[in-house]
Amino acid sequence: MSQQTTTTRRGGAAWALVITSVAGFMASLDNLVVTTALPSIREDLGGALDDLEWTVSAYTLTFAVLLMFGAALGDRFGRRRLFLAGLTVFTGASAAAAMSSGIDALIAARAVQGVGAAIMMPLTLTLLTAAVPAARRGMAYGIWGAVNGLAVASGPLIGGSLTEHVSWHWIFWLNVPLGVALLPLARLRLAESRGTGAPLDLPGTLLASGGLFGIVYGLVRGPADGWSSSLVLTGLFAGAALLTGFVVYSTRAENPMLPMRLFRSRAFSGINAASLLMFLGMFGSIFLLSQYMQGVLGYSPTEAGLRMLPWTGMPMLVAPVAGILSDRIGGRPVVAAGLFLQAAGLAYTAAVVTADASYGVQLPGLIISGIGMGLYFAPAANLVMSSVRPQEQGIASGANNALREVGGALGIAVMSSIFSARGGYESGQAFVDGLRPALVTGAAVVAVAGVAALFIPTGRRIAQSVTAGEREPAATVLQDAGH
Repeated sequence: MSQQTTTTRRGGAAWALVITSVAGFMASLDNLVVTTALPSIREDLGGALDDLEWTVSAYTLTFAVLLMFGAALGDRFGRRRLFLAGLTVFTGASAAAAMSSGIDALIAARAVQGVGAAIMMPLTLTLLTAAVPAARRGMAYGIWGAVNGLAVASGPLIGGSLTEHVSWHWIFWLNVPLGVALLPLARLRLAESRGTGAPLDLPGTLLASGGLFGIVYGLVRGPADGWSSSLVLTGLFAGAALLTGFVVYSTRAENPMLPMRLFRSRAFSGINAASLLMFLGMFGSIFLLSQYMQGVLGYSPTEAGLRMLPWTGMPMLVAPVAGILSDRIGGRPVVAAGLFLQAAGLAYTAAVVTADASYGVQLPGLIISGIGMGLYFAPAANLVMSSVRPQEQGIASGANNALREVGGALGIAVMSSIFSARGGYESGQAFVDGLRPALVTGAAVVAVAGVAALFIPTGRRIAQSVTAGEREPAATVLQDAGH
């Protein structure tokens, strides 16, 4: 009987890993998959440069803004139920994007895609955590993290290859058979679970969503409209004000969407700070380096993507090992090592890029960055989920994913601005003149993320902190937060 139960659990865990990893891959892939298809989309659908940028930004905005709300809905109404709803919305919107006959219809479909991804993505980690025994979560998170990391980094390759060899429509059609296959599997193989059962925090939801919208909108539009643009400044300042109001409100609310006491945990605060900075440096670097390989070195989208595989594909090999290591020695040293290696790889690449750099010269930096990325993903997920109570894991995952998306948007905005200030697209040398300081900035930011990771406590102290938090009355926690 015991052996049968163990086998059943293993089977359920395996199915949960497959379902959540593929769903996470779909949501993460669509962050950057459109970038290399923009010229073909413009040729077919028309539209100005701003319209093309919105085919990327519409998804980023709704995805980042609604992540915490999606997690809260899952905690309240059932995580599997909301996962299925989000997957359905994402799959349907992908089909609508593929069939778009105009640029406005494509932008609208991309925005709806982001809504589905925001509901689906944070619940993948929560559902996986519930299905996998604690002793085996490191390896599971490793595989989940590897698949998600591969999706983020290979978006330009997959989008470019499908556009070059088939049609840009297929970057969206790709999601449809995957989504259709996952829906019955998720319905049959995933167990239902809920969070605290507290009522939805509507004021907190409005404050957090409005604040994130303002911040992400300002970051996305800053490089194109100018940082002194009235709309950009309004978005940034209004977003900051609303998020400040969200923090103040959440410290006093009875059932806040994101309890501020979670940030009293050095583990939760440290890994979220590291995640935001990691994605800032990584997203901005991938965004510029994919253009460098095509626009300066003359590779096709497919050729450029293949040459980036030592970086983008390495997590598939390294992340499962990193998950096992984090189970044995703790997540902190593995995460910190990964971040410092990622920073070193970016710094090396900044030092060797030229208008005619050979691939062999670039290869060491790509490999080092790939190993670093692989070491980061799995333990980071483990640290997020282990730093909070089980009933709070949904909102913790949503908050971490929201900070990652904000970090990605910030990375593209900041590094594009540095690139524009120091270089441009006029020539290969002009591009390199802008790329080099941008990569140096990315390396420095990721190194700071490594420093933040060093302040995360050991696994034993995290467990003790969470256990103490479970015993501690909420009023006491809030009272202590003021000291």
